[in-house]
Amino acid sequence: MQPSAPPFDERLTAPRSWWFIAFGVGVACALMLLPLGTLPLLAGLAGGTVAAALLVSSYGSARIRVVAGALVAGDARIPLSALGEPEVLDTEEARAWRTHKADARAFMLLRGYVETAVRVEVTDPDDPTPYVYLSTRNPQGLAAALSAVPTA
Repeated sequence: MQPSAPPFDERLTAPRSWWFIAFGVGVACALMLLPLGTLPLLAGLAGGTVAAALLVSSYGSARIRVVAGALVAGDARIPLSALGEPEVLDTEEARAWRTHKADARAFMLLRGYVETAVRVEVTDPDDPTPYVYLSTRNPQGLAAALSAVPTA
């Protein structure tokens, strides 16, 4: 491993089934345009599929990294010095923290198709955010990266 490589880097991609649904949207658009002829049918298939695929891709492109003394999750960049110890959440705990235990002030990068997560307390007294909730397929790896990187 190179010294400049981030200790953790994960992209939360959408499940394969969502891509089939995107194609199904294209087929539905094509069928709506079927009475207008072959060319509109093909345009509907292509246009509907591309539009749905762009939506799936944009939603499924969330990225979580621990790099250069910071946690980068989606659009947020949080210095590790402002974070406490990470807590690995199994399927049941992750569900609880994104439903009845959730705090509206928390920063949550959650994806419903990812069952496990990591929760990290925010220790900065000037930040009103109580914790960071991150959906991840590798919670142990993210927790280890957050714990292993020196915060100073």
